[in-house]
Amino acid sequence: MRMYNTLTRKVEEFVPCCEGEVKLYTCGPTVYHYAHIGNLRSYLHEDVLEKYLKYIGYKVDRVMNITDVGHLTSDGDEGSDKMVNSAKKEHKSVMDIAKFYTDKFFEDCATLNIRKPDTVVPATSLIDDYIKIISKLLDTGYAYVNGGNVYFDTSKLKEYYVLTNHKEDDLLVGVRDDVTEDENKRNKTDFVLWFTKSKFEDQELKWDSPWGVGYPGWHIECSGISLKYLGEYLDIHCGGVDNIFPHHTNEIAQSESYIGHKWCNYWFHVEHLNLGSEKMSKSKGEVLTVDTLKAKGYEPLSYRYLALSSHYQNKLEFTFENLSGAQNAYLKLRAKVLRLNREDGEVNQEMFDKYKKQFMDAMDDNFNTSMALTTVYDVLKADTNDATKFHLIEDFDRVLSLDLTKEMEKKTAENEDEILKLIAERAEAKKNKDFATADQIRNDLLEKGIRLIDTKEGTTYEII
Repeated sequence: MRMYNTLTRKVEEFVPCCEGEVKLYTCGPTVYHYAHIGNLRSYLHEDVLEKYLKYIGYKVDRVMNITDVGHLTSDGDEGSDKMVNSAKKEHKSVMDIAKFYTDKFFEDCATLNIRKPDTVVPATSLIDDYIKIISKLLDTGYAYVNGGNVYFDTSKLKEYYVLTNHKEDDLLVGVRDDVTEDENKRNKTDFVLWFTKSKFEDQELKWDSPWGVGYPGWHIECSGISLKYLGEYLDIHCGGVDNIFPHHTNEIAQSESYIGHKWCNYWFHVEHLNLGSEKMSKSKGEVLTVDTLKAKGYEPLSYRYLALSSHYQNKLEFTFENLSGAQNAYLKLRAKVLRLNREDGEVNQEMFDKYKKQFMDAMDDNFNTSMALTTVYDVLKADTNDATKFHLIEDFDRVLSLDLTKEMEKKTAENEDEILKLIAERAEAKKNKDFATADQIRNDLLEKGIRLIDTKEGTTYEII
């Protein structure tokens, strides 16, 4: 199996630290708001990564953090705390906010067939571990106290920008124009390990520490959680490309300075989802979520299909037009699979092995899910019996998780006569080349949770 490693900037063979076992860490969500489908794209591809590792026989120990404290809005550890802002806005405690959005995050993941990691750790649960790490970094000269806060001293490292091609002179102070440089830092790349001097009014979550009452910086939580639950040798660390700098860069700096050796061998990063014209304003409370897709009449797994149709290292352009196309393709694919007669003879082992190898070749090639999906279509066209086709696709779906071999829940409509009347009116409009009316009828029904399905035999519908 070959994968792109951000650390070496090349595709290389994957070799775990321990034979047959993979230690995998995932940067989890900051639970201050609903998860955006762009964020969920990363978790979706990380889910495929985990499932494929298990598919080829590895035992996977996967850990994810939940950021429920200390996540700031800027690269320079300035700005405002997202958790605190959300708590004030919703008139709730920070922990109430964290629980609500954590539960909703995993609900959305389940809807997209994203498996919940075996170990999920809230950042607030390991304060003593962060203090232990920070104390050693101070003792060994990798950290210093200034202005009431504890900073990591990046000048002590031989190489700080191991995940990027940054040069120090190119580094911006922060991600926003209104962020000013922290005068307490010795070097502008230094970052906060522990805050005792907070710029936030009424900071709710604070703990005692050797440096005063305060709370941990954002970056230290992932190092502390990973080291505690996965040990000092990590195989794969996952996240979105926006985490490469500064978050993952700072994780490497503090973790390797603490343990005294290389920490993680492979870094797996998923590219952005480009919303284009569909971009929504978070400041106005508009977020493109799984619930948004369902409210617009989309089958959520059509988004998973759309994501798998693109390589994880490529930016994915999202529009509702693209999603509609993916949904049509996905529903047709699932319908074809479900029409297969799984009892149609014995499985042809030679054909099974041939197409399984084709599927694995695609996935072994840096997780090429698009080619893996092509293999599904090749199986459907193959010159073999239905039983072989069905069991092959059932086997592939252990990784793809598109529910291709699961029957959809059947629903009936109370107003079927009215629906059939509108379907007939739409057909007449299309016959008269009045496509605007035909599209309007389709969209009106979709808003009511009724999806039209056009086939060679005519138009049917399903309730979603």
